[in-house]
Amino acid sequence: MEHFIIPEGYRSPLTIRETEVAIKEVKDHFERSLAKSLHLTRVSAPLFVRPESGLNDNLNGIERPVSFGIREQDEAVAEIVHSLAKWKRHALMHYGFHSGEGLYTDMSAIRRDEDTDNVHSIYVDQWDWEKVISKEERNMETLQYTVRKVFSALKETEEYMARRYNYIEPLLPDDISFITSQELETLYPGLSPKERENKIARERQAVFISQIGKTLASGQKHDGRAPDYDDWELNGDIIVYYPVLGSALELSSMGIRVDEESLARQLKLAGCEERRELPFQKALLNGELPYTIGGGIGQSRICMYYLRKAHIGEVQSSIWPEETCRLADEHGIRLL
Repeated sequence: MEHFIIPEGYRSPLTIRETEVAIKEVKDHFERSLAKSLHLTRVSAPLFVRPESGLNDNLNGIERPVSFGIREQDEAVAEIVHSLAKWKRHALMHYGFHSGEGLYTDMSAIRRDEDTDNVHSIYVDQWDWEKVISKEERNMETLQYTVRKVFSALKETEEYMARRYNYIEPLLPDDISFITSQELETLYPGLSPKERENKIARERQAVFISQIGKTLASGQKHDGRAPDYDDWELNGDIIVYYPVLGSALELSSMGIRVDEESLARQLKLAGCEERRELPFQKALLNGELPYTIGGGIGQSRICMYYLRKAHIGEVQSSIWPEETCRLADEHGIRLL
């Protein structure tokens, strides 16, 4: 298990039962803080969508969704969502949200092709949020302002948990720093994208790496992004340094969503212009959907971070390889 990091001398101060109580505290507090910070209304969300709708998130473009046939509907196929990135934008129009207003929801997903490790699971739980903006607000200033709003909710929640549990010492800096993926590659040209993230996270403690999905000067991408939700010039990830694992930890992926021009350009660059004919993409190209900014914030990720856990399986119930279970048990890592 080369991807399973076992921190030397690790022992969680919390029992499994105490951990479950703490998880609820983290989720309740952060959800309220995020909704207040971004003026969001909670809505219900689907677990599955029709593939022909074009609403499912294609992630990096290679992950296979879990699908099933619906008996009552002549075995019509439905797909378990990968995320709600596109559905949220459609929902803002459907529910009649206006500029400055937004929604959030609890999202559960299955990512069957995920390579699991300390921070990745085939089960994904996150807060998905989306907010209506004007076309004029589609710029880096809006993005950075919103990143700071999300970061303030993260920091406020950490301070709350530190007051509740005396073993938790605040780690987040007063402000988050910003760097583009190209600036990061130029800074550390000899490192891989993940190594660059580890380096910059250790140096700055909290950083927003922007412009993810585009091809860099090296001819490589920092990371993949589907071409039909984030604008690759106006997106990014919130990365923090996590001393328990001695590495960077992504807490949120977010961005200003594609408009008509950036969608057409990115579909062409990605070689999948056939998606133009799908209902969601067609509506977007026809200018029928609102301009938005949005993102996802990992629920188990932030619980793991705030509770200083070594493995995401300590804060969520999932299925793990037998070797992972064996090693975790041997080293006192109590998987749920």
